[in-house]
Parts: sequence; C-alpha cells; structure tokens
Amino acid sequence: MKNTILLLFLIVLACACAKDADLTTDKANFTRVYDNDKFDASYYPIDIKETSDGGFLILGGRKLTDSNFSGAYLMKVDELGMFVSELEVPSDKVAPIGPWLEVNNKFYFFAMTAIGLKTELHEVDADGALTKTTQVVGDGGGGYPAAAYNDNGRFLLLRYDNIRKESVVDVVNTAGVTSSFIGFSVGRGDAVEAPIIEHFLRTGKQFPFQVGKTSSGLYFFNGFYNYTFSLVFTDLVSDQPGVVQGQQDDGGFSAVMPISGNNFAAARFNFGDNYLLPSVTLNPSDISSSVDLGGNNLPELSSNAPVRIISATINGKDISLYGSNTRSKQISLYGYEKNTGKFLGSRYLGFSNPFEIAAMTTTKDGGLVVCGTTYVAGRFPRICLFKISAEELAKSFK
Repeated sequence: MKNTILLLFLIVLACACAKDADLTTDKANFTRVYDNDKFDASYYPIDIKETSDGGFLILGGRKLTDSNFSGAYLMKVDELGMFVSELEVPSDKVAPIGPWLEVNNKFYFFAMTAIGLKTELHEVDADGALTKTTQVVGDGGGGYPAAAYNDNGRFLLLRYDNIRKESVVDVVNTAGVTSSFIGFSVGRGDAVEAPIIEHFLRTGKQFPFQVGKTSSGLYFFNGFYNYTFSLVFTDLVSDQPGVVQGQQDDGGFSAVMPISGNNFAAARFNFGDNYLLPSVTLNPSDISSSVDLGGNNLPELSSNAPVRIISATINGKDISLYGSNTRSKQISLYGYEKNTGKFLGSRYLGFSNPFEIAAMTTTKDGGLVVCGTTYVAGRFPRICLFKISAEELAKSFK
C-alpha cells in the first residue's frame, strides 16, 4: 500500500561518509521519501516525534475531496526510516495542528470537527493508532485550532474563535477539559478575518502561529491581535498584554524560542524579507514593534520563509538550531551558540527536487531528524525524512 523509495541523487547530501550499500541499514544517517500509487493524493507533514522503540511518529495533513479543509494523516516509520504503517483519519476530523504533545508515552494533537467546527483532542499510541478522541470543553467556545504547546503534561491551545473574533489561549488537560482561558480581539471586518480563514483553508499565506511559555512562567502567543499579526505576552488574567507588533499581516515573528529571562532566539519576516535574531531581548510588559529589532537578513531564504527553532547540544555546546527553506528549494540549517548568538555553521538538505521544511527534532542518539515535503516528479507532494548523525552535525556546527 505504501512504498518507501530512496532517491539516489540525495545520497551525498544525506550522508557524506556512508557507502551506498550501507544506507538502508544505517540508523544514524538516511534519507527517505514516502511515495504511493495514489497520484491524485496530496500529503504534507506537520510534526515528527521519536518513539520509545527508536522509530518515528509523523503527524500530517492530507487533501480531502469532501471538505475545503485538510484531513489528518498519521504515519509510523521504524528506526531506519522505513515505512511501518499509516492511518488516514476519517474526514469528519479536519485542520490538524502540531506539534505532537507527548505525555506518558501517549501522543496528542488537536483538530476540529468538519461539522460545527468544534475543537477536539486526539490521542495516539506509539504505533500510530488513534486510541481516543475527546471534544475540548470548558469555555463554550469553538473555532479553529492554530497552535499548541506541552506545558508539563497540560496543553496550551491557541485557536481562532470565529464567533467572538478573538485569538484565544486555553489551558487544556489530557481529558480535553479547559481549566482557564483568555481571548484577545483580532479586530472587526472582513479584511481582518479573510487572511486568517485562508490560512486554515490553505488557500493563502500560512502564518506561523505559535503558543508557549517563557522561563519566568509568562505565557505568549504568536497570532492576530488588534488587526496585526503580533507576539503577545499574557498571564492569562489581564486583558492588557505586552505586545511586539508586526505589520498587519505582512510582518511579524516567524518563530520564537525562549532562552532565559527576556532573552529569545527568534526570526521575523517583513514584506517577504527574512531576519534571524539568534539572541534578542524582548520586553514582555511593553508595546513595541518587530520592525525595530533588525536581525541578520538572509537573502537566500525564500520569501516569507517558514522557520523552525529548536535547542540542541552539538560538540558539547548548547545551540539554537534554525531550519528554513532557500530560494534554491533546499532545506537550510543554521546553528548559533545559544547564550551569545555566535554563528557556528550551516548545512543544506535536498537536491534536484524541491524540498520544504515542516519540523525537526533531536534524537536519542544525539542526531537530528528533519521532516519535510518534497515533490515527486515536481508535482506530487510527498513526505520526506532526513536523519543526520551526531558526527555529521559536529562537522557542520563547530
């Protein structure tokens, strides 16, 4: 039902030191593209998580024929990246979001019902089987789930409430019960709501919605507030948040990762240009503008490039590792020393076919796995996977 193909033209980029014959049995370095015979099918990855057996669980989306929204798709691969199983979640569950939220070896993700647009929490086991679906209850609101975060076993959920016209942050437990929430007005008018809805329908710009928590315990979300895509800090009580404003829907943060105190690793976009800020101080109690933050401009990145930032330890150093897309259709990785922002090196993944990043995570063996989208024959969207060993990372980020 599912065929895993190894693209020969990716061998050198996947592992410069391995022999061709060893790639299918090398757990440390491999490249996989997951193709099938459904030529009209369209899949895209959302997040990836390593499981206790050394394999990987991939959360994705898929094109539906009976809905304008995307459906949910689950895939399990083994420690070699070889296909194990897949599940096309029934089409009454739509608009899945990441990241994977792991609690006690169970994996959770949010989606919503195709009818009624009710938010649901889905539980998945380590083999990729859907074990439970629970409707999120607590505040009586519905709407579109946009981003999530695992806060020590309870979940932060950012959603767009299309009735109240608010960006809402919920605190949800694994049973789907909301203990607290707060909403912030996005503004009124069709011009404000149109790009938000187009994001969820995947017919327009894909905004980098995010929700999380700082090292000091303050919550934040990256989303729409007061007519502008902004980074908003909140204690979930006060309706007077600290805000780093963007430029309506043309500018704002692409990603943020708390480091310590008010120091963050971040990236921002502004009218298509991209800027990396490996060490930036943000005031969570004031109103400011992302435009004033400057940053390292990377012309090689595609317009409004998506950015992923994770913590990693490479060569004994704590690193902020960035992943993004280049204009040459490769996935790019950039490493910066976490505390100083010093640039440590870069690496590029992919060749010939277009490749786009979706997610990346460090692995138990000290390596890195990057999940993305490639286009077979230049037109069929398929999920791809790169595994890079600790040794190879050490060569790239010194």
